[in-house]
Amino acid sequence: MSTSFELDPVSRITAGAIGEPGNRTFYIQARKDEVLVTLLAEKQQVQVLATTLSQLLETLDPIEDEGLPPTSDEMDLEDPLLPEWRIGPMAIEVEEDTGLMVFVAEEAGSGDEDDETAQDLAHARFVATRAQMKALAEHAEIVCSGGRPQCQFCGFPIDP
Repeated sequence: MSTSFELDPVSRITAGAIGEPGNRTFYIQARKDEVLVTLLAEKQQVQVLATTLSQLLETLDPIEDEGLPPTSDEMDLEDPLLPEWRIGPMAIEVEEDTGLMVFVAEEAGSGDEDDETAQDLAHARFVATRAQMKALAEHAEIVCSGGRPQCQFCGFPIDP
């Protein structure tokens, strides 16, 4: 059984990829104090996360005095890259009382789980400021755009 995580609030949250275009491994990573959590993700999940965060942030009123957003250097993945588990379903929530944003991810199952086994899958809950989530969205867009060029006809990546 994998470990679940609740980082409330995170001191940093980011997404990144390691490897050559066409053969990259994607991660979502969060830290609170001495706890560093690294989760494996698919490129499409990172893209959807970036798009969803950007769209959601556009609908929210800004919050005063949230502090400065992280710099691009602060968005790099931290070593060691030891993923806890692969991400399955994801969600974004906004806490009404604090205005903080919450990234929730569940562990990917094999697809063969019954209801009882599915309840044993791990989850992660990362609470962050809007500034942190905006920086995550912007950085995730950059990470995803760094791959292989897309075919103008079919939209799929072009192999070298």
